[in-house]
Amino acid sequence: MGVRILFLPKYPRIGASSRLRTYQFISLWEQAGYEVKISSFFNEKYLRRFYLGKRHHPLNVLGCYIKRLWIFLNAWRYDLIWIEKEAFPFLPSYAEWLLEKLGKGYVVDYDDAVFHNYDQHASCIVRAWMGNKIDWVMRHSTATFVGNLYLKERALKSGAKEIIDLPTVINPIRYRKKIGDSSASKIKIGWIGSPTTMKYLETLKPVFEKLNSELDFELLVVNAKPFFDLGFGCEVRWVSWSEETEVEAILEMDIGIMPLPDDKWERGKCAYKLIQYMACGLPVVASPVGMNVEVVKHGENGFLASSEEEWVDYLNTLIQNSSLRKEFGGKGYQLVQERYTLQRNFEIMRREIERLMK
Repeated sequence: MGVRILFLPKYPRIGASSRLRTYQFISLWEQAGYEVKISSFFNEKYLRRFYLGKRHHPLNVLGCYIKRLWIFLNAWRYDLIWIEKEAFPFLPSYAEWLLEKLGKGYVVDYDDAVFHNYDQHASCIVRAWMGNKIDWVMRHSTATFVGNLYLKERALKSGAKEIIDLPTVINPIRYRKKIGDSSASKIKIGWIGSPTTMKYLETLKPVFEKLNSELDFELLVVNAKPFFDLGFGCEVRWVSWSEETEVEAILEMDIGIMPLPDDKWERGKCAYKLIQYMACGLPVVASPVGMNVEVVKHGENGFLASSEEEWVDYLNTLIQNSSLRKEFGGKGYQLVQERYTLQRNFEIMRREIERLMK
């Protein structure tokens, strides 16, 4: 019988974080001879309501907690417990404590600064009671996987015993390099993201207004939630997001963008949309926040823009220079193939699991 792994992601597959950190690797684990069980904490009903900005049904949320408790009562059947972020959101780390005391242990995976859900919470009670929850979870894990340097620094401060760098990656089989661009027609500046991150794109409204007064371009927005006129001051086209069609949507773009505020939560993000753009051979413009500065080599595969003026200048430059778009896109594509692929990450994870199983 092979090694049995229980994966406990936070969301079902439609949740980007869980899809990219857990679900996309499951077939590789199975092909390698591992027996896997996967059980998300929240269900699709919860996540769809969240994306639509609707209040969650208390009974549905309670059901999610009960389901996770039942899974934990059967955790003894598995050789390894793999937790994404935390076992029970907004409860103390009792489950992780129990796994450690019983000798079962667990590994934990982070691609977001979820510790700020507690140490930066508006309630002083939450900050006092659980402000160091994620630090405790990291410190008592047998291994902590982190998606970027900001998360790694927190893991080091927490006293985590074994810390493994694991960036969020793409499956290169699904992606392909764009052939040509829209230089003969209207250039498309593109952004892809979840409904909860639309607020980042909206910060660039003044940028689009200024660009539109000088240049003819289209803003292509790939998002699961339909929207109407948001006052971007330029021509906007919405494309409905789905896992099956997201690559084709990105291939319609000529320039990929990733604006972010320089706040604590955003510093924990793993620059996935930049990696997606580059996997399609697109040049990028991004805010110099968190992992963005690890992925974007300024002036080589894209630009890092710190101000409204820089955003306007860099986008203007790329819109008007097709050869520069091609040069940046080629270098970004090469970077992704070398450092941000599914197989590369799987080998890192598999190597660590084999070490833990000895």
